[in-house]
Amino acid sequence: MKGIHVRIWKDRLVTGTIWLLSLLPLIPLALILFFIVSKGFSCLSWSFLTSLPKPPGETGGGIFNAIVGTVMLIVLASILAVPMGVMAGVYLSEFKGKTLPGLVRTAADLLQGIPSIVVGIIAYAWVVLPMHHFNALAGGVALAIIMIPIIVRTTEEVLILVPQELREASLALGACRWRTILKVVIPTGMAGITTGILVSIARIAGETAPLLFTAFGNPFLTFKVTEPVNALPLVIFNYATSPYQDWWRQAWGASIVLVAMVFLLNITAKAIAKRIGGSVTNE
Repeated sequence: MKGIHVRIWKDRLVTGTIWLLSLLPLIPLALILFFIVSKGFSCLSWSFLTSLPKPPGETGGGIFNAIVGTVMLIVLASILAVPMGVMAGVYLSEFKGKTLPGLVRTAADLLQGIPSIVVGIIAYAWVVLPMHHFNALAGGVALAIIMIPIIVRTTEEVLILVPQELREASLALGACRWRTILKVVIPTGMAGITTGILVSIARIAGETAPLLFTAFGNPFLTFKVTEPVNALPLVIFNYATSPYQDWWRQAWGASIVLVAMVFLLNITAKAIAKRIGGSVTNE
């Protein structure tokens, strides 16, 4: 009887330890969110989100140009990275038995491990130097390089999960291989591919180092990809290192906006992934 009680207490102790260690990673996240909100919540207002920055030394202003610039950079990066990343992922999933897919997979893994600041230098050499000035296109290229390996590996893993029977059924009905891929395989895994794209966008939304070498920043509102543009990470970096207290406050406000954007993208990706998992389980 005594041995049973000992085992019960050991089980409770191990279970409690697991719960405690599982909750510990939430503490830094909660502290970071609390600190950001406590510092920048007072700055949040409709005017802050829709106004342009004031000249240095003047109080007030907003981050509207940075929000527009962030959206521009994400759209540019997505246009460059999504088709390339999805097609490479399709190739890796559908042609597994060849030598080239192994090289492509290794290249994607290596590219994912390259520091973002190095990617920024490469984009600077490829785009900024030939154009002789900083511009949004260079920022889009740098962010696209970061996005590509994430999309490639996510697309590959999702399409591998597509049942082989669907491919065989399509081929048995007379469809050629490329039509099977376009009409059956990709639509079946589209939700998972979308999840990978959203995760990659969340990954690049907060990147600062590549933008310092490419987009550089712009205190004015512009929609031209050939000109420098501002972005939320650049606003946070420049304002946080400035000598003006009002800019410090705005840096915290921009941090809340950026964190909210990244959280929204991650939550959307998780919801799509959960929906995929539920549909697969039901099938």
